[in-house]
Amino acid sequence: MPVSSCPQCSQPNVYPDGALWICADCGHEWTPGEAQADAVVVRDSNGNVLLAGDTVTVIKDLKVKGSSIPLKQGTVIRNIRLVEDDAEHIEGNSDKIKGLVLKTCFLRKA
Repeated sequence: MPVSSCPQCSQPNVYPDGALWICADCGHEWTPGEAQADAVVVRDSNGNVLLAGDTVTVIKDLKVKGSSIPLKQGTVIRNIRLVEDDAEHIEGNSDKIKGLVLKTCFLRKA
């Protein structure tokens, strides 16, 4: 299984050394299974895995801070972005409100 980049610094300058992979830039050492285990898995309210670019639906009415317009149940959020190192939040835009950060417990994959 080829490793394309370092999980710590994301630089592509890595090489195998026995069972370990080593980053020539930062010196981080890891096993290929360890790098996959460290990856944050983002799940919706039903337990489905969410990926960047997915479309989700809001499952209950939500008040939006800084806006007088609530986010109604059934509102579709297209082309979501995952928040780095945070499995509980995603970023996205609705048709009326831009720049939303939403908790995944209030979303389901569409």
